[in-house]
Amino acid sequence: MDFVQQNIWLVLLAALSGFMLLASLFRGRLSGVRQAGPQEAVMLMNHEDALVLDVRENSEFADGHIGKARHIPLGSIGKRLNELEKFKDRPIVVVCRSGNRSATACRTLRRAGFQNVANLAGGMIAWEQAGLPKEKK
Repeated sequence: MDFVQQNIWLVLLAALSGFMLLASLFRGRLSGVRQAGPQEAVMLMNHEDALVLDVRENSEFADGHIGKARHIPLGSIGKRLNELEKFKDRPIVVVCRSGNRSATACRTLRRAGFQNVANLAGGMIAWEQAGLPKEKK
């Protein structure tokens, strides 16, 4: 107990960082955004003809992306929703580098009436770690 009293700022900092880690873990679940790992994303692509929507910036997309991915940077999603209307009945897997920007895009799509939307958990980092292919154009 003496340690806690003498190091209250360290204890508070540790508690705050732990809370932030847990909050980021549950944020996707609480917001209603479905998370799909790389293998589940491949299953959606192969068996349910899912559209892959890459919301990274142009340079990131050019460095390598999932094959047949449609590229619309996150900042343009709101203005370009009409391009996605024809895919409203199909599953959409949204991808970015780590899964944060794509979660934002998923929420935007859900508000626009897209029901079957999944965030690629871990983004392209997880895709590459799983040893899955990417292509460059």
